[in-house]
Amino acid sequence: MEGMDNQYPMNGQVGGDGGKGMAIASMILGIVSIVLCCIWYISVTSAIVGIVLGILHNKKNGRCGMSTAGIVCSIIGIVITVALIIFVTVLGVAALSGLEALEGYAM
Repeated sequence: MEGMDNQYPMNGQVGGDGGKGMAIASMILGIVSIVLCCIWYISVTSAIVGIVLGILHNKKNGRCGMSTAGIVCSIIGIVITVALIIFVTVLGVAALSGLEALEGYAM
């Protein structure tokens, strides 16, 4: 059984993804933050984790397209969620002020 002692890579990685696990997770979490923007607590949490994972991957392994996409998608998810929260708040305040204006016209 000569030559079989070199069958695993020396860096400890057994899988073949090239160390892109954090980049893939960042991209998936960024997409989740966009898709679930109506559920703000899930969207913001996944976006923050996606940004952190993308930045950590960029610092550890250099820039990668997937980690950059994850960071961009996470930022877009946060922006959409904040815009949706502001829109719903303004709509609610406008509805309440409209009801107060109509109280004087009771029949």
